[in-house]
Amino acid sequence: MSMNILVVEDDNDINDLLRRLLTGAGYKVTSAYSGTEAVRLLEERLPDLVLLDLMLPGLPGTEVLKTLRGPLASDIPVIVLSAKDGTRDKVTLLDVGADDYIVKPFEPEEALARIRAALRRRAALPAAEEVLTYKNITLRPDLRKVTVCGREPALTAIEYELLLTFMRNPEKVYSREKLYEEVWKEGYYGTDHTVNVHVSNLRRKLKELDGREDYIQSVYGIGFRLAGILTDS
Repeated sequence: MSMNILVVEDDNDINDLLRRLLTGAGYKVTSAYSGTEAVRLLEERLPDLVLLDLMLPGLPGTEVLKTLRGPLASDIPVIVLSAKDGTRDKVTLLDVGADDYIVKPFEPEEALARIRAALRRRAALPAAEEVLTYKNITLRPDLRKVTVCGREPALTAIEYELLLTFMRNPEKVYSREKLYEEVWKEGYYGTDHTVNVHVSNLRRKLKELDGREDYIQSVYGIGFRLAGILTDS
């Protein structure tokens, strides 16, 4: 069954280009030309992935993203399209819940590669009835369900995959490069801030539900690991 992608872009030429590109690659495409229209479509039916422009009539792209992650409580992948390429802009969008960021103008093959990677992460099937536990976290990969002290944190797809990676290898210290390859399923391009922001957001959300425990530890000069698993000799 073909996956459905929602393209939210008010520029008719770019929207049409993306529609033709994605249709040619075998995806079903729904187009929205404003933030308000995008939210209405998302409320009616969630797609498998969203390509989201920021500068939109009606609601801006950031508000569409906040609605998707907040009231709609969805972790479907969102790839932001923007002419802004500053680190601060990217970090802000990752903080709000974006999974990836493509700077305009973009190469069509790059866009397709990032879409395929995001959908592969989403479609990865875990072992049935596997249950992972660590401190007060329980993770059910077959249900994509996480609870912390019995409550469910609102994790994005990337945050979920990071936590799953850590919990499946509790004694391993992950470099940023390795995390990027494991979670984003792409070659590493020196995007430390992308990994840092997602790990920081995950750490914050876990802390909000269990302030007594530390769950993710930074290892100076290397990367990250589950806190308290290894002890220094």
